[in-house]
Amino acid sequence: MQLLHSLCRIPAPAGHETALTEFVLDYVRQHQASWRHQPQIIADERFQDCLLLVFGEPRTAVFAHLDSIGFTVRYGRQLVRIGGPQAEAGYRLVGQDSQGMVDCELTIDEETGELGYAFHREIDRGTELTFYCDFRETETTIQSCYLDNRLGVWNALRLCETLEHGIIAFSCWEEHGGGSVAYLAKYINETYGVRQALISDITWVTEGVHAGQGCAISVRDSLIPRRSYVDRIRAIAAASGIPHQLEVEGSGGSDAKELQHAAAPWDWCFVGAPEDHVHTPNELVDKRDIASMLALYQVLMREM
Repeated sequence: MQLLHSLCRIPAPAGHETALTEFVLDYVRQHQASWRHQPQIIADERFQDCLLLVFGEPRTAVFAHLDSIGFTVRYGRQLVRIGGPQAEAGYRLVGQDSQGMVDCELTIDEETGELGYAFHREIDRGTELTFYCDFRETETTIQSCYLDNRLGVWNALRLCETLEHGIIAFSCWEEHGGGSVAYLAKYINETYGVRQALISDITWVTEGVHAGQGCAISVRDSLIPRRSYVDRIRAIAAASGIPHQLEVEGSGGSDAKELQHAAAPWDWCFVGAPEDHVHTPNELVDKRDIASMLALYQVLMREM
């Protein structure tokens, strides 16, 4: 889990993913020689802070978003949410501005509900703050901030070790409105003719999706994928014997929303491990679900 620990510690709030992009790029360059197949690495100004790895003759693309939730310093001691982080007074937030490192506490005004911070000085406006990373591993679980979606990124990088044909697309901005998948999908479709996707992201533990029972295949969230495509994935998963469970939700979304609205006829399905304590510093995932997620992606990318 050292790779996952490293990923969780790198701050990459939506719109400021550069540090994580550079880490992933360095990781790929250092480790690709040990992978079964070598990818083409596409990382340039056309795709901003996004990154594409193209293996063989791709039929399917895996999308994993790099960014996380967080907070932006407004005026005085005010904070504005990046995405949808849970806010609880006392949460430890970290960052860096022109005056140095920042390690402060989240505050909430009891009357107005306004978010702020407690620190010995004012922090430069526009500074991003993220949850302090307290990475905890037991025999059965991982708990940390930003498992959503560092775990999806981890899954994609581990998938690269055995992948022969496929595209791994590391996207940006997912937690705060998206935007990058639109141009990634356009390029992938026009260049390689690929129009089917898997979303390597993290979902929720709910009354119907339980920790330890395998990764979740989402039948729907706020959007509805094409049923015949989801049924193909379900059939492959059932034949594989890999533990998994079905998710049915009426809210939430992922990078899939931009595929759903694309001009090209993209098929997509969200496949990911469920976590508890979503969008807090204490996101919790069962290791069995992590293993299930990686194993299922390996099978899906081989057979689809």
